Amino acid sequence: MLSKSQISFIKSLHQKKYRKETGLFLVEGIKSIKEFIQAPYQIHSIFYIGEQYNLLPKLPANINLFEVNNAELSKISTLQTPQGFLAVIHIPETNTIHLKNLKNQFTLILDGVQDPGNMGTIIRTADWFGFKNIICSEDCVEAYNPKTVQATMGSLARVNIYYENLFTLLTDNEIPVFGALLDGNSIYKTNWGNEGLIILGNEGKGITKEVIAKINQPVTIPRFGEAESLNVAVSAAIFCSEIARTKN
Repeated sequence: MLSKSQISFIKSLHQKKYRKETGLFLVEGIKSIKEFIQAPYQIHSIFYIGEQYNLLPKLPANINLFEVNNAELSKISTLQTPQGFLAVIHIPETNTIHLKNLKNQFTLILDGVQDPGNMGTIIRTADWFGFKNIICSEDCVEAYNPKTVQATMGSLARVNIYYENLFTLLTDNEIPVFGALLDGNSIYKTNWGNEGLIILGNEGKGITKEVIAKINQPVTIPRFGEAESLNVAVSAAIFCSEIARTKN
């Protein structure tokens, strides 16, 4: 049975403030939890419904296991319908990313993406197409937001996420910078080469002016219908797919 202090502590991790203070975040659902167990993440504890214990893989001895009932899981879960398992996981320490380490590959850069579902879908898409790193502006939604984590479906375990001042980062950069802009060259006629930084902007405002100034290859997804705009996660998928197609 969970104590009031345990319930209070886990519920505090629903909020960014306490995730930052403790260096811990939540993952729900056995499939996603398995992804983090297999990745170089440190698992703090796992809470599980008793009859589903056999779904757990073999675990290191240092992971705290707590059997809970449905009512208790509902109290600590961020989901309306809990999925039988909840893990508390350590947020990995991330160093400042250096662009020299991103040569000969493609990297997504997100400028002001605010919706956690979009962020999670972009991370999942990047994982599908083999993008290992995503760099976010400092005002992007947090990658360890429970809604973001849920939307990644475990892909967060394999994609490195960095938060940087993009203007500073892109100064004195030698890697081609592609930006998703309305007045760019067609994505289907773009010569990608063998490396690049792919910038996608905020859901409503697009890429900020100071970051646009750092773009040397504007790219657009041609419109054939009447829609005003594309969802940023959809745009990310099209860019990742087109880059993967032309590389292979």
